[in-house]
Amino acid sequence: MSIFDIAKRQERIKTLEEKMAKPDFWQDRKQAKSIMKEVSSHREIVQQWYRLQEEARDIEEFFAISDEVSEAGLKEEISGAIWKLDKDIEELELRSLLSGEDDPKNAILAIHPGAGGTESQDWAQMLMRMYLRWAERHGYQTNVMDLLSGEEAGIKSATLEIKGHYAYGYLKAESGVHRLVRISPFDANHRRHTSFASVFVYAEADEDLEIEIKESDLRIDTYRASGAGGQHVNKTDSAVRITHLPTKIVVQCQSERSQHRNRENAMKILKAKLHAYYLEQERKKMEEIEKSKKEIAWGSQIRSYILQPYTLVKDHRTGVETGNVDDVLDGNIDEFIESYLRLEAAQKG
Repeated sequence: MSIFDIAKRQERIKTLEEKMAKPDFWQDRKQAKSIMKEVSSHREIVQQWYRLQEEARDIEEFFAISDEVSEAGLKEEISGAIWKLDKDIEELELRSLLSGEDDPKNAILAIHPGAGGTESQDWAQMLMRMYLRWAERHGYQTNVMDLLSGEEAGIKSATLEIKGHYAYGYLKAESGVHRLVRISPFDANHRRHTSFASVFVYAEADEDLEIEIKESDLRIDTYRASGAGGQHVNKTDSAVRITHLPTKIVVQCQSERSQHRNRENAMKILKAKLHAYYLEQERKKMEEIEKSKKEIAWGSQIRSYILQPYTLVKDHRTGVETGNVDDVLDGNIDEFIESYLRLEAAQKG
């Protein structure tokens, strides 16, 4: 990030503040809220930039006197401050790439295994753990909104809510097909298997977002939840499936014991999906959506995770790779996310 970029942001803030000062600013509430969010985003980055500049000046002053002062540990303290400043600058540069309207929002992340039965279902569960660990590393709150366990192992589907500033902005880089190559623990002959699972990420819709959902457009089915969960799970019709008839979007939740809570979660997921759906309609990009929904199979993956005969994780969009597979599966995926966001920004020009 350069001072030129900061100057452009300051100029944009000034232009938007002039609009906000007009008497008719709140006549279009949707546009007004969008403008206020943009101003807040620009201000945050500008303020952070000047705070880091101040820290850099402080470090420079300390460095200037370090040769004159023999206080033990001063140079080590300066070295640590420089390291922290460098990391903060990298983070600010990355944050500056998240300029989309939905980027600051919470994320709803859905995982589905591809063909392959237990092997793919186990891979889907490994991915779920990876994203939960990533969220934990970043201090995000998580909620398993829906989880359908596999019959032998793994999961048939999972929907996670990841709450925190810019959760969607970062996790949108993870949408696509993920490929695993390993010696299957479920194969008595110890053969190498290739498994696939898809990840789709949606921005959580604002609570006050005006999305009209008519009751007459919904088909709501209740059924008994399956999988682990104790006797209660299988004795009551607590699981909820909602079909939005006009768009054919289907959502389901069965992770809660209460039918009411499952319905609330299902409506939250539906609202997020409808928000994404209508945004794409407005932008006339429905064809791009269909292209992005690739078959969960060979040749469509965004990233490969290879455990045998060697260890490698490679992102096929950016070329970034690492041999530390265990670290990646434990949630350290920032390098892949950052490289994708930089590539996306470069492609936009």
